[in-house]
Amino acid sequence: MEGVLTPEIWIAVAEKTGIPELRRTTRDEPDYDKLMRGRLAILDRHGLKLSDIQQVIGALHPIEGGKEFLDELRSKTQVIILSDTFEQFASPLLRQLGWPTLLCHRLVVENDRIVDYQLRIREQKREAVAAFKRMNYHVISAGDSFNDTAMLLEANVGILFRAPDNVRREFPQFKAVVAYADLLKLIQQAMA
Repeated sequence: MEGVLTPEIWIAVAEKTGIPELRRTTRDEPDYDKLMRGRLAILDRHGLKLSDIQQVIGALHPIEGGKEFLDELRSKTQVIILSDTFEQFASPLLRQLGWPTLLCHRLVVENDRIVDYQLRIREQKREAVAAFKRMNYHVISAGDSFNDTAMLLEANVGILFRAPDNVRREFPQFKAVVAYADLLKLIQQAMA
């Protein structure tokens, strides 16, 4: 979701709070647990609460063209968004995207303080794609970060969308595009 259809939430929080360490995303750090443990420590150190982050998220909008792309894709096939975001973050953005199906994680919150996070399961994106394939679905996946590559490898077709150079270099086997029109074209070709 983030970086493909919506802005990166943690980058927006970093910009709003002036805490540059929060700019690190899965584009920079392939170890999700290390990334999240670092984020939780930063939030604790600076006294940032869930409500502070939700206030930032409430001001965000989908990437220009993202909703239109999603609407067009949904007119042709079923779409499920697999994301490493959290239920407590997603609602304002999902509302603006027309409430697509999102499978993601949960935060553990005590008195508005984020104390931990709960993965649905480890490697949930890859596992979800594998489960869809076991149900005889042809799965086309698109993503932009290190945390998407296991999903892309598992899918029948994997596509990098607006991925940074470091991800594209490490995974040259995937077609890489930067425009929604090009992504839609690749998906339609894979559906044929």
